[in-house]
Amino acid sequence: MQYSHFNASIIAANRFGYGAKSTDNVKQNIDAKAWLKSGLIAPDFDNSLPTSISLRQQLYEYQQQRKKAKKQGKELSKEQKSFPRQTYIRFIDDSFTQVVNADHTIQWRLLDFFSNHFSVTAQSNVLNVLAPTLEREAIAPNLFGNFEDLLVAVVKHPAMLLYLNNERSFGPNSKMGKRGKGLNENLAREILELHTLGVNGGYTQQDVIELAKGITGWSIAYPAKEPDKGFVFREKGHEPGSRKLLSRTYKKGGVEQGELMLKDIAQHASTRHFICKKLASHFVSDNPPKSLLDKLEVTWQKTNGNIKQVMTTLIDAEESWSASLQKYKTPRDFVLSSMRLLPNNKYKGRQVQQVLKQLGQAPFKAGSPAGFADTEADWMGANAVMTRIDLAMNVASRFKANAEQLLATALSNTVSELTYLSVVRAESRKQATAMLLLSPEFQRR
Repeated sequence: MQYSHFNASIIAANRFGYGAKSTDNVKQNIDAKAWLKSGLIAPDFDNSLPTSISLRQQLYEYQQQRKKAKKQGKELSKEQKSFPRQTYIRFIDDSFTQVVNADHTIQWRLLDFFSNHFSVTAQSNVLNVLAPTLEREAIAPNLFGNFEDLLVAVVKHPAMLLYLNNERSFGPNSKMGKRGKGLNENLAREILELHTLGVNGGYTQQDVIELAKGITGWSIAYPAKEPDKGFVFREKGHEPGSRKLLSRTYKKGGVEQGELMLKDIAQHASTRHFICKKLASHFVSDNPPKSLLDKLEVTWQKTNGNIKQVMTTLIDAEESWSASLQKYKTPRDFVLSSMRLLPNNKYKGRQVQQVLKQLGQAPFKAGSPAGFADTEADWMGANAVMTRIDLAMNVASRFKANAEQLLATALSNTVSELTYLSVVRAESRKQATAMLLLSPEFQRR
């Protein structure tokens, strides 16, 4: 199928974003590519929510309260106990509210892509509180800049440093290292394997060690002593001397040594290939055509990894608009697109979190630095499909919307005759809405 204004508007909303809202009209006469490009702007959050710096201070006070209560043989109040959990829910509630109400969602899909790419699992009280701030403070502000700046910002963020234990990493020959504190390779390994070069990117174990040494001293502030700081560089923990990474020598010491190493990795050919392929696989197809990958890599190389320009190339590429290339929606895709389509949605953060937990994709709970899987095979298990069916029936029972109108808004003329008839001939509005949500066309983008 060739690119056309009518069908392109449906592809634009679903493939590049999180689908149409119930109030949207079918955009038959828009230039879908221009419309998408106008959405390449930094996403906005509720600025009244606390920052990672203030949350670190609150966490410190929370931990002090716990110690005091334990020493006195008392229990914290219900409100005090719920601080980590409630903070986590507030962040989820805000992000979902923003996506559901947004006119453009391409920037939110891209944010989710990089949030998953730089996955941090909320596996403790501390990370329940801090994990959601990584995408707000490090990823969103750098979402449409150069990848090297995004990488440095992410690696310096307290959530990433804590998650992969870099605050405990000290150079063997540093002052701290000589006191028995050792090198931790966790963050360096994931940077090379998951964030930049890829598992087959040509690095060695020695490269992991050298990068780990290059970012020793990259740590987080002590709330009691440094209440107004997040990232701090501790010279006493940094491994002295020059480093050699991927055949390049870094003589400059201090925090700049690690920064230069990260920036060079970000510009490496393996990183270019790895990230471009991952972007195309996320937005277009599990197996994107090589011609599309080549276009993205050319733009990456010309612009030094400018994400906005790479996304512009992705939008302009004819391969991105093929009706034969489709992605099966992840649970997050499915829930967000359903929430946007159904009017007067009453879901709150706690409910959304529980629904996504049932579907296997609770926010910031991937359980691994690799993040959640992004291919159809990973989300097509029998239990997963049955859970989607149950969810669709439950959601449909809450609304009395005209399913035929929703069908036109969400999918227009891209549905098969079978899907159309199954919706309009359903025995009830509940059944019609459920059939729409479970249709092959709505389950894919």
